[in-house]
Amino acid sequence: MQAIIVTQPGDPSVLQLQERPTPQPGEGEVLISVKAAGVNRPDIAQRKGHYPAPPGAPADIPGLEVAGVVAACGKGVTKWKEGDEICALLPGGGYATHAIAHQDVCLPVPAGCTMAEAASFPETVFTVWHNVVERGQLKPGEKLLVHGGSSGIGVTAIQIAKAMGATIFATAGTAEKCEACEALGAERCINYNNEDFEEVLAGVGMDVVLDMIGGSYFQKNLQLMNTDGRIVFINAMKGAEAALNIIDIMRRRLTITGSTLRNREIAFKAKLAEAVKANVWPFIEQKLFKPVIYQHFPLKEAAAAHQLLESSTHIGKIVLVNEA
Repeated sequence: MQAIIVTQPGDPSVLQLQERPTPQPGEGEVLISVKAAGVNRPDIAQRKGHYPAPPGAPADIPGLEVAGVVAACGKGVTKWKEGDEICALLPGGGYATHAIAHQDVCLPVPAGCTMAEAASFPETVFTVWHNVVERGQLKPGEKLLVHGGSSGIGVTAIQIAKAMGATIFATAGTAEKCEACEALGAERCINYNNEDFEEVLAGVGMDVVLDMIGGSYFQKNLQLMNTDGRIVFINAMKGAEAALNIIDIMRRRLTITGSTLRNREIAFKAKLAEAVKANVWPFIEQKLFKPVIYQHFPLKEAAAAHQLLESSTHIGKIVLVNEA
């Protein structure tokens, strides 16, 4: 097979297309002929040497989400057969023409979606559902603040929360990005380069905040929270350390939590896949949640895809496609 290899930690130029042996599916696994693969910030962290693959995953092939066709089934596979069109959450190895996934973390390609669109879902949808709904306990009628609203995670969180009946606010870095967030369902998106979101949203009161920024946003988030509010961290792009007033947390009964997904066990991901299929796939099929793909790149141009993602000029997802 062909695969994009991280030849050494570094800038996007270290991503090189190479030939590798096609992997064989083990117990409970399927071999996917990959048609498209989503590009995500954890892939950049892996490329830089900051986010190693978990045991059992390809150590030097990034890629956490794919869509394609089942090419072979390992022993004990009962959910899928050769020829099925699926998308899957992976621990790694998605930037390739073939990838291995456990049968329990695969989902059918949603009706009406292309392979590229389906590949844009697993990593972001699993992440948003677990963090906003399961950990953040977002309920219809509540208010959600999404930082990085125009990112792949952001456009997913806005749409899922909107479909659930929540009121969404967001932050983004340009007027165009803010307009996109509001078109997807945000009540108001604040351009953080022109306005202070804490000042703009003062008095509104947030029930849940989804934060991938960290740093100075932490105190601002705290000031905006309603009693019993929940702040959920999925990254800390602007800093991992912050001070807090414990008494204030106690007084307002705030919950501060967060998670990473890649290293979780298959049983956890399988349960999450069931929840996503039951709750989010109907949103997609009812057109309440649509894929937002900014640009496609051929697999061999993965370095260019990473350059675009790191520029933060995109809105939505970036996807690699296999032309063969």
